[in-house]
Amino acid sequence: MAAGGALCGARDWNQTWYTNTPRFTWCFESTVIAWIPCAYLWICFPFYYLYLRHKNKGYIRMSHIFKTKLVLGFILVILCFSNVFFALWEISQGIPRAPAFFISPAMVGITMILAMFLTQAERTMGIQSSGILLIYWLLSFLAAVVMFSSKVQHALERGFLEDHFRHITTYLYASLVLGELVLFCLVDHPPFFSKAVNNPNRCPEASSSFLSKITYWWFSGLVWKGCQQSLGVDDLWPVRNEDSSEEIVAWAEREWKKYHSRTQQKMESATFKKSQKCETGIVEAEETEVLLQSEHSQSGPLLKAFWSMFGTYFLLSTVCLVICDIFLFSIPKLLSLFLEFIEDQEAPSWHGYFYAFTMFLLACLQTLFEQRYMYMCLVLGLRLKTAVTGLVYRKILVMSNASRKAATVGEVVNLVSVDVQKLMDLIIYFNGTWLAPIRIIICFVFLWQLLGPSALTSIAVFLFLLPLNFVITKKRSQFQEIQMKHKDERAKLTNAILSDIKVIKLYGWEKTFMEKVLGIRKQELQALKRSQILFSASLASFHSSTFLIAFVMFAVYTLVDNKHILDAQKAFVCLTLINILNTAHSFLPLSINAAVQAKVSLNRLAAFLNLEELNPESSGRNTSDCVQASITIRNGTFCWSKETSPCLRRIDLTVPQGSLLAIVGQVGAGKSSLLSALLGELEKTDGCMTMKGTAAYVPQQAWIQNASVEDNILFGKEMDETWFNRVIDACALQPDLQTFPAGQKSEIGEKGINISGGQKQRVNLARAVYQKASIYLLDDPLSAVDAHVGQHIFEHVLGRNGLLKDKQTRVLVTHTINILPQVDNIVLLVDGTISEIGSYQELLQRNGAFAEFLHSHITAEEKAGAGFPAIGDTKGTISSRNGPSQEKLFSDNSVKSSAMGRETIPVSQDCTTAAATKGILTKGERTQHGRVNTSIYAAYLKVTGLPLCVYIILLFMCQQAVSFSRGYWLSIWTDDPVHNGTQQHTELRVGVFGALGVIQALGRFTSTAAVLLGGVLASHKLFLQLLRNVARSPMVFFEQTPIGNLLNRFSREMDAIDSVIPDKLKSFLGFLFNLLEIYLVIIVATPRAAMAIVPLTLLYAAFQHFYVITSCQLRRIEAASRSPIYSHISETFQGSSVIRAYKDQERFILKSNFLVDENQRICFPGAVADRWLATNLEFLGNGIVLFAALFAAMGRTHLSPGTAGFSISYALQITGVLNWMVRSWTEIENNIVSVERVREYLRTPKEAPWTLNGKLQDQVWLTEGRIEFRNYSLRYRPNLELALKHVNLTINGQEKIGITGRTGAGKSTLAVGLLRLVEAAEGAILIDGLDIAQLGLHDLRNKITVIPQDPVLFSGSLRMNLDPLNRYTDADIWTALELTQLKNFVADLPDQLEYKCTDQGENLSTGQKQLVCLARALLQKAKILILDEATAAVDLETDLQIQSTLRAQFKDSTVLTIAHRINTVMDCDRILVLENGRIAEFDTLEHLIAQKGLFYRLMEESGLA
Repeated sequence: MAAGGALCGARDWNQTWYTNTPRFTWCFESTVIAWIPCAYLWICFPFYYLYLRHKNKGYIRMSHIFKTKLVLGFILVILCFSNVFFALWEISQGIPRAPAFFISPAMVGITMILAMFLTQAERTMGIQSSGILLIYWLLSFLAAVVMFSSKVQHALERGFLEDHFRHITTYLYASLVLGELVLFCLVDHPPFFSKAVNNPNRCPEASSSFLSKITYWWFSGLVWKGCQQSLGVDDLWPVRNEDSSEEIVAWAEREWKKYHSRTQQKMESATFKKSQKCETGIVEAEETEVLLQSEHSQSGPLLKAFWSMFGTYFLLSTVCLVICDIFLFSIPKLLSLFLEFIEDQEAPSWHGYFYAFTMFLLACLQTLFEQRYMYMCLVLGLRLKTAVTGLVYRKILVMSNASRKAATVGEVVNLVSVDVQKLMDLIIYFNGTWLAPIRIIICFVFLWQLLGPSALTSIAVFLFLLPLNFVITKKRSQFQEIQMKHKDERAKLTNAILSDIKVIKLYGWEKTFMEKVLGIRKQELQALKRSQILFSASLASFHSSTFLIAFVMFAVYTLVDNKHILDAQKAFVCLTLINILNTAHSFLPLSINAAVQAKVSLNRLAAFLNLEELNPESSGRNTSDCVQASITIRNGTFCWSKETSPCLRRIDLTVPQGSLLAIVGQVGAGKSSLLSALLGELEKTDGCMTMKGTAAYVPQQAWIQNASVEDNILFGKEMDETWFNRVIDACALQPDLQTFPAGQKSEIGEKGINISGGQKQRVNLARAVYQKASIYLLDDPLSAVDAHVGQHIFEHVLGRNGLLKDKQTRVLVTHTINILPQVDNIVLLVDGTISEIGSYQELLQRNGAFAEFLHSHITAEEKAGAGFPAIGDTKGTISSRNGPSQEKLFSDNSVKSSAMGRETIPVSQDCTTAAATKGILTKGERTQHGRVNTSIYAAYLKVTGLPLCVYIILLFMCQQAVSFSRGYWLSIWTDDPVHNGTQQHTELRVGVFGALGVIQALGRFTSTAAVLLGGVLASHKLFLQLLRNVARSPMVFFEQTPIGNLLNRFSREMDAIDSVIPDKLKSFLGFLFNLLEIYLVIIVATPRAAMAIVPLTLLYAAFQHFYVITSCQLRRIEAASRSPIYSHISETFQGSSVIRAYKDQERFILKSNFLVDENQRICFPGAVADRWLATNLEFLGNGIVLFAALFAAMGRTHLSPGTAGFSISYALQITGVLNWMVRSWTEIENNIVSVERVREYLRTPKEAPWTLNGKLQDQVWLTEGRIEFRNYSLRYRPNLELALKHVNLTINGQEKIGITGRTGAGKSTLAVGLLRLVEAAEGAILIDGLDIAQLGLHDLRNKITVIPQDPVLFSGSLRMNLDPLNRYTDADIWTALELTQLKNFVADLPDQLEYKCTDQGENLSTGQKQLVCLARALLQKAKILILDEATAAVDLETDLQIQSTLRAQFKDSTVLTIAHRINTVMDCDRILVLENGRIAEFDTLEHLIAQKGLFYRLMEESGLA
């Protein structure tokens, strides 16, 4: 006061508050009000200037806006200083003036100069719109308005002429400041020479004004666009540079390496010290310490790396949250003052308006800070996701073999999907762990101020509710664990079924497997039901906690002492505080949970990043020319990982440049390991190795990318037409390309699903040949192709006249004996050591291990082909020992034909786009556009049951009506008159209030439980529909639908229907009725508020409409953009050795970056859309609070404080309710799509009925096994050519028929038709005189046994795999095992028949799996057996035993053998030769050889003639 007096020369500093019209004294205006903007700018200046120096974005050229800002600023400075000089002139004239007259304008003028300096600094640093200066000009304008209004009042009272100079300068000053304020709301030009400017589609945030940034209005353009049209990725802005993978991942790698290497050094030094201590004999109690540290030390460096990257930004966001909390707690204080004002009829009216507007302003500021916090957290989350995905992807490319065993593809995909999400959640929730307790403490302090010691009872209620909620949550988590366990089991089984659906259909096992799935599903839903009932209880207890705390506090407060009066101020301010308390209380467990889960995820991520990497030195690539030999290994010993014993020992090998080296040996001798060692994939424990030049690698398991044939072969190289065509011809791919719908542009499905094994292998080989490398490492590339194709490839690619004859060194692992005479050198491996090395002739002359190896092969071959004329010399007779062959039964041909089409198009070089589209096989995920169709909601409600839906609505209405009555009762209670310092009827008031609360809690429980259980019911019905529809679909459907899409329906979409939709529906209904209640309360209290509520609600509806459409589209595009990232990761994981061999890591990293950026490009607008909505809705909600308060202030004469408190305390909840209601609705819109996707397969074509009642009920059918084709034709899909054309043939019962022909002749198609995997186009097949089209599919398939080429086992017991339908006794099974040479093996297993086979039977060798499938066939003992050259994966000895077993066991059956190697059909009764889907020849072997027709030519090609 004294200081004020000294400045102003007056004593009455402030006489504003108690007057009827608010007026500041001249002194207050000239000092405090004028200095607030100045103080603000001077405080911000040092920090802001430092920030500007740090963030240089390039300078902005002088624009008209900038020049106008400077001119206005210059005039303002002149005005201020003219006031200073005028005051000094007045003093010199003897007019007494207080110091404030010249100090204030001088300060303001100097601050204006600072503002102009900052404006110039911003221009040079490229800031287009300034927040700091905008706030400064806003504060200056408010100060100018105060001065302006007081000058106007002064002029009206005393006339204008008294001090006209100051009047004029004030008016001028106010209008100029307004001009500056408007200019600072605008945006300047973008910086000069900025890269971003050149991009026409860049993110508008950078070039939007400060106001637009803080309210997210810059996003409105996209929202509008999303309503006008369906959004595509091209409509979204590219990723901002600071969010791009290129920037972030490089930064993350640097930080991770830095902290990781530091930790490694610490660990090493600790180990060294420890070893010293051990030597000195100190007992080490540090074991446990080291173990404890190990986990921390794994995730420690990763956490440090992330903190050093994102820490500062995170702290800034935390500051926003703290400021938001300050505003949050100031609102109950204002409410308290407002209710005091309503009660005090003497208070000036403007107080009420002042409180109303202040409440509105604080609420708006709270909104802005809270939304900025959320925005920063989400941006940070997206950056973290980019960093993690990048680190994980780069790790995949350098993982050693030991590491690859430690991590599966699924786990890696989980790291970048599930675990990253947990870390992103933590960013939002982390501050809750320390802020929520502080909020709770502040609430208690405020409650104590209002109610005194009674407030402590709230703690008692808390302590009572905590263990209750804890017990419920614990129990619920147990049920969730059970549910998750069953869900995993179901997912695993579904995956197995869908992967091998072909086999299940062949054997007619669909029903059995469906029952298994439904059994698991039943248990899963049982656990879900219990969990949902507990969830309803915990929700009811949470929502009732507000009431319980209020009830106990009010009851104790009023009943302990009848002098305690419960007035409106106490009651309704308490309720507002309890709401804040509840939010904090619910946020705390979420925060702790998020922190715990994130810790687990961080440890998993760190463990993965710490896995062993390949040693870069182990591949001795050498580019120098001084070494003569291409490959040299000296005394090399190699192992798969440091822990395992060596797999290759004492290897000495020199391969001269340009030579062809063959590596042979028994299965498991180490042939593939030797190639891996050359590629540097193995740990070298001893010796040295060098390789000169570039290498190309063809793995044994062909690795195919989901891309076009051309992209698979080019593999990132430039297209060279002539070379490409030579490679295609040499690898025998030309005929295949002609059958593909789009030639070389045809898409190959995931893992090469739609091409045969042989085609995969040849594409792989073509890729290697196209690279023009200097060394070729080929791992048995001839195993998967037919004999004549193998011969062609050898001659045109590998042999002396092949494409690779010029200086290229070729190392070939092979089982094909008849090419050995044509190679330069042969290495024979035995148990990981080189047994012999030399040329074919040398090794034969030595008569050592190689001769023996050769001899065993030849005799076996001869035995296999015994009984027909010996043709040519022995060498020629040795047929190629092919592994999985060119055509697989019911796999390749059916898929090839259906996928690639049978149209033979001559491939023109520039394949048109139309052709390329034709070549697309798999149907991608469809994304819907715009709003979801109402018919889907109708379908969902229908499966829930309409009576239940009506019941649920009634429950919610009753519950909300009770809630309204309770609030209204409280307002009547607080308005009870006070007689002699006490209120009457307190006990009645407390009793009714309590009773209403209890009824409401019960209502809440039943309504929630009804919604959630209705959801379970709906989910059960929808799952049943989905399972039936998929199981009844024909094979073509599975070939066209990627397995990922189907799995997605069974897992993610069903998950949404199980728990997300019911949960969101429950929330939506709760908030909707809550909103209606709030409207009702406000309108009952202040009917005039309806005038404001109606337009605000219409605005709300508009915002919701725009948001939901755009947000749903963004979410759908985002979901579609996630899958390619995961597919790319899994593809890279499987093909990492190939990628490394070709040194192509960089290209794959760029592709990964691109995919991640594309996903972020969609996630970012999605995150901003939420902020845009929340900000706008909260402003609307704040508007409703403002009007409720204003109308209450206007009508306070006839409005009781109780009613006003009731109205405003309810209105304060509206922002949250509006926000959550739209969120819930959007979630429902996004997830209800799952219902649509699950029902999608209702409309797809289905196959014929499985069983036909009445048929085959009594008669015994299929006793003879006679098969008759009558003018039979078949096509795979309506738009394709016939694959079999007018086939007429009769096969007698018990006859053994060999089916042969070139690739694509229709061998497998015959079997496909016989089993009705595809229905006939015309004609019929009769078995024992019965038309098979008249039978149920299962009746037919159960009577025919198939042994497919690829053995398929399911995860489950061995017994289940042998006899899924449980038809046979153990004795039968053991007999079958004995016949297939498996009895001893199974008897030695730990659980014998109950031995668990892993997924795909991976714990058995391929040969053993083949034998299990054979045993399965023997058990069935069917009258018709179809064999798809099933013995390709076993050695010759076993092969011979199998052949004899089959002959003996199936002598009474009709056997059709589909042969890829001619020698396997030599002992058949008759041989059927097919060509282009027609019968070319059908006769006995002798007659066919005598005819010298097509069959004879095939024999010649195989070297048998």
